[in-house]
Amino acid sequence: MAAQTSLSESVLGWSIFTFILLVILAFCWVYIRKFQSRQESEVVSTITAICALAIALITSALLPVDIFLVSFMKYPNGTYKEWAANNETRGHIEDTVLYGYYTLYSIILFCVFLWIPFVYFYYEERDDDTGNKCSQVKNALKYTIGFAIVCVVLLLIGAFVPLEAPPSQNSTQWEKVQYLFEELSSSHGLPALSFSISTLTLIGMLAVITYTAYGMSVLPLNLIKGTRSVAYERLENTEDIDDVEHQIEKLKSKCKDGRPLSSKDRRNLQELEGKLQVLQRRGRHLEIAERNCCTKVGSALRPFKILLGIFFILVALLFTIALFISNLDKALHSAGISSGFIIFGTNLTNPLNELLLALQPVFPLDYILITIITVYFVLTSMAGIRNMGIWFFWIRLYKIRPKRTRPQALLFLCMILLLIVLHTSYMIYSLAPQYVMYGSQKYLVQSQMPSAGTTSGNGTFGTTRICDADAPADQCTVTRSYLFLHKFWFFSTIYYFGNWAFIGAFLIGLVVSCCKGKKSVIEGEVEADDSDISDDEYVH
Repeated sequence: MAAQTSLSESVLGWSIFTFILLVILAFCWVYIRKFQSRQESEVVSTITAICALAIALITSALLPVDIFLVSFMKYPNGTYKEWAANNETRGHIEDTVLYGYYTLYSIILFCVFLWIPFVYFYYEERDDDTGNKCSQVKNALKYTIGFAIVCVVLLLIGAFVPLEAPPSQNSTQWEKVQYLFEELSSSHGLPALSFSISTLTLIGMLAVITYTAYGMSVLPLNLIKGTRSVAYERLENTEDIDDVEHQIEKLKSKCKDGRPLSSKDRRNLQELEGKLQVLQRRGRHLEIAERNCCTKVGSALRPFKILLGIFFILVALLFTIALFISNLDKALHSAGISSGFIIFGTNLTNPLNELLLALQPVFPLDYILITIITVYFVLTSMAGIRNMGIWFFWIRLYKIRPKRTRPQALLFLCMILLLIVLHTSYMIYSLAPQYVMYGSQKYLVQSQMPSAGTTSGNGTFGTTRICDADAPADQCTVTRSYLFLHKFWFFSTIYYFGNWAFIGAFLIGLVVSCCKGKKSVIEGEVEADDSDISDDEYVH
């Protein structure tokens, strides 16, 4: 009977995970197809982008399953359920999740260091127009070897890096941390894989600070402010066209008597003719937008967009407050920088942590909330990338625009989103540390109760407490995701300071977004470096 109950609980958790998997695949397909260029679409890069994004989102969807399994092992009164009373059974269930992490993280390493670089360079070699497939594959493999070497180096460092904690004043807490690390190692943990994933998560942290923090401010404010009036934009564009045409006629009038234009006038004329072409293309796009049903529907849904924008900005502020409280808690109650600012449980009231703990017993409400948080991070990250573009330091590499994104840009986009979603697990831990570590687990504490009689002895009674660092090791099961996140203390230290940088970047982005005006209704559709041929994507 206990075995059947254990099986049914596991099947329930994995069934929800399977449903989320199907939703993720559908979302990734629509997402990539929306931004893919119709002229430069390439089957291999499209499939690669969809699969890479799906793998990242699937990995994040495994976190709620992990939390659900450790939480459902116990009753609300703090006792283990019959099927989970055996330590071996609990270990087997958690190892299933652990192997799931190993598998998905291995696939992520394969995508980041082999698959995506190979497809990127394979497509880049098509520019040579040689038509030699063998030469394309050979050159792509040659460049991919460099990424493979980096992966091997990370795996070797992870295999031999010491896990011993540095000296700390709080030795009791570090003994607890060491015990958890040993538990992960006894479950066939792979330090090399964990180190490599932590390194990628560190890169993802930089992407989160750059793109997600800005996207969390620009997305809701754009919804609230809306777009400019199409009629007003057309009128303004027409006036600009007349002004440029007048300047062109004025320059051309200088050479009516046969005299050649000066080099300065020729440059000005060339610039004005280029500007005129852009304005004319802009006028065609505005005319199409004015007749477009989507524009009319968007105007009708304006109140809903304002409400959605207000909701998004409130969610962003909630995340920022929860992150600030969590970081403040670590600063006040952890062992400090030498311990990676690791703490068990929460000492300050965290609103998001309390909300998740309240929803956890009513499965799958917490699963839905975690999924919403993950999707929110993806949407805000995409909003940040779309508004900023893909940059390498001060060099802008690619623009992300609907139906205009090149295959190389899509691959960069998915790699960035993959790294961002990797860091999302730590972000969720920072937002709700108690929930991510123990779920809704409680444990029994036996206390002495004085007897009412004068001759009889004292009795005992049990009280339930939420699992924390003071709980006995055999009474509270730690999620495997938490162990992955904190296997190397120095990464935890960097993540901690990264959270402060994220809060600062969000506040700066909020100020910048507030100072910006309304977007054009054809934002991103017309650029000076576009060709006239690209208009076909919108006309037809």
